[in-house]
Amino acid sequence: MNDLVNYLKNKTILITGGNRGIGRALSEYFLKNDARVAVHYHKNRKMAEELADEYGENVSIFKADLGQALEVSSLFQEVIIKMKKLDVLINNAGIAISSRIADNDIQWVDDWMKTIDVNLNAVGLLCKKTIQYFIENKVKGKIINISSRAAFRGDTAEYMAYAASKGGMVALTRSIARAFGKKGIVAFNVAPGFVKTDMAQKFFDEYGKEYALNDIALNELTTPEDIAPLIGFLASGMADHATGGTFDINAASYVH
Repeated sequence: MNDLVNYLKNKTILITGGNRGIGRALSEYFLKNDARVAVHYHKNRKMAEELADEYGENVSIFKADLGQALEVSSLFQEVIIKMKKLDVLINNAGIAISSRIADNDIQWVDDWMKTIDVNLNAVGLLCKKTIQYFIENKVKGKIINISSRAAFRGDTAEYMAYAASKGGMVALTRSIARAFGKKGIVAFNVAPGFVKTDMAQKFFDEYGKEYALNDIALNELTTPEDIAPLIGFLASGMADHATGGTFDINAASYVH
């Protein structure tokens, strides 16, 4: 742990959706390891402010709708202006919209586009701007994208857009790793399965918690706190030669 603290101390990290769920666990993990965290949120400012109140000057909060490209671009600029630097980008925020094949085409495409905008287009734009920043400022930076096991094994019929968006994230991350490694930039995918968050709760409400428990090899669902140490390790710089890799954390519900 002491070695990890030394690696993470004073690192500046942008976490999208850093106020809740997996993102909140990540924010707290990095803050406890003496990093500086830019916490992005969309609607729930109170949860973001709670982090700022608890951890003080090491936290700055930023509002943006990731479904709007201009707000995504402005988010990045605001982070750089306020934080003065950036060492690690963690694309964690995402949405999952249940869309039935029986829905009319307009509704189905609208749900599809919203999902792709937040889960993939915003990720791509933030990666682009981060890469430019790293190169211009000679930063040996890290990009960590939170994908999903759905990128590899697929998802239910209602969540095809979600699976497609997460699959795109995987290809994006691998491309970044291959294209910019010589510039000192590394990129990783982390692919969780079911995680006990409010976003997953919608799925549990639809299919039942037993559906999720029967799908995994362990007796308990993964928690956000189970994921944070792995991402901390990737952000530390101690795993750079794993660049381009995908790290599964899904309780053996999908092994590849």
